[in-house]
Amino acid sequence: MQLEARFPERARPVFALFGTVLLLAFAGCHHAPGPDVVATVNGKEILRADLEKYYTASQTDNAQPPAPEQADMVRLNILGGMINDEIVQQRAAKLNLVASDEDVNAKITEMKTPYTQEEWDKQLKQRNITMDDLKRDVRRQITATKLVNKEIDSKINITDAEISAYYNAHKAEFNLIEPRYGLSQILVSGNPPQQGAAQQQRKAPNEAEARKEIETIRGRLLNGEDFANLAAQFTENPNLAQNGGNMGLVTETDLHRDPDVYNAIGALKPGQLTPSLPVYDPRDPGHKVVMGYQIYKLNSREPAGQRDLSDPRTHEFIRESLRNGKAQLLNKAYQEMLHDQAAVRNYLAEQILKEGTP
Repeated sequence: MQLEARFPERARPVFALFGTVLLLAFAGCHHAPGPDVVATVNGKEILRADLEKYYTASQTDNAQPPAPEQADMVRLNILGGMINDEIVQQRAAKLNLVASDEDVNAKITEMKTPYTQEEWDKQLKQRNITMDDLKRDVRRQITATKLVNKEIDSKINITDAEISAYYNAHKAEFNLIEPRYGLSQILVSGNPPQQGAAQQQRKAPNEAEARKEIETIRGRLLNGEDFANLAAQFTENPNLAQNGGNMGLVTETDLHRDPDVYNAIGALKPGQLTPSLPVYDPRDPGHKVVMGYQIYKLNSREPAGQRDLSDPRTHEFIRESLRNGKAQLLNKAYQEMLHDQAAVRNYLAEQILKEGTP
């Protein structure tokens, strides 16, 4: 389990709740309250110094400095996450859901368990954060989770009638001619981003950075962060990002196409993660050119044969599938509602737009 991280660990620990960016267009004749303020949320100021702290943490050691436009794009995305987070934190505070000191201390104790005190201090130093910084991030993450649990998860109810209807409509899918594996995946590549790519700020610039990023993500998963949230935020598989990395059921035949993946998944129990696995260039039969790295989570393992609805595994699988689908929809709707109710000014966005248009 790794505590070391770059930008995703520091800048987006709790912003992953919704995984979207809010950028307000330049508006009206209002003026920013001062150069030290880059945004306000219901009057609460977000300071440039905090934005720059997260921006600095996002930069790779010894990397080529980004062009000014790219740097501002990164800043806008970080600030969007900070705005999202502040909206969430304010909502949670109104509902008395702010994490307690006991919650925070328990989580940090859990995070420290694999390390000696010397190793722990070294990890914090490498990340250039203090214990107070870590406690703040952990508190906000737990608070965000509490808000989702109360406002979304606790209100989702899947009925037996819904489960039966789904089974009857998809009965053939439960007749397995070979074992199938319920998998989720996070993929990061070592390819440089293409100009205009929607997720260009998330792409690692080379193979070494791809390995570093995937190990950072895996460390966060081992520390208890939600796989779907991190997949939505970081995976470069566009077909899976909207589903939180969920691949559904994959046949054993398909898995055998990559022996390394098959062997890694075959050693797992449901709920466990693979190591970080390289993705090789398919044009290189010698497996020497690494295109990126991936992590799989085994959600379920289904042997061959017909699955009846009376099978608890089938019943639970359908229940969780329906629950996850509803949760994604309700999370999106809840996100939109919170933004509609918040008074947000993004002064950095307004400044960039003003300076970039004649």
